[in-house]
Amino acid sequence: MLKPVVQEETSGCGIASVANILGKTYSEMKAEANAMGIHASDESLWSDTQYVRRMLSSAGVEVSDEEIPFESWEALPDLALLSIKHHREEGRDFWHWVVFKRAGGRSFVLDSASYLPSNIRQDFDAMQPKWFIEVKKA
Repeated sequence: MLKPVVQEETSGCGIASVANILGKTYSEMKAEANAMGIHASDESLWSDTQYVRRMLSSAGVEVSDEEIPFESWEALPDLALLSIKHHREEGRDFWHWVVFKRAGGRSFVLDSASYLPSNIRQDFDAMQPKWFIEVKKA
């Protein structure tokens, strides 16, 4: 049974998404992130991909070097970090991290937002990703 990680801080979607990929709890991942100098209170977490890349690579997980423009749900790899809810504030891009996963013939998104009725989403039309980072499971 898949139990998605829910973010415990407003800006904790990156930490929660990495926890979802690595199979850790939010508090375990937060402790590891903090030890690397990554804190959810840092607003640059919302507009920089290096933090999630560092957390994954420290766990031995390989990711694509570039952010790949989203074309379709069918074109996604079996595991990817997706950026949704894109917006600009004072000239900076911001987004919300979610995890796309294809397993056992189904596709779904693990969305760590605490306000959702379910953190396992299949309402693909509602999400509108801008780009993704492929996650090559170690």
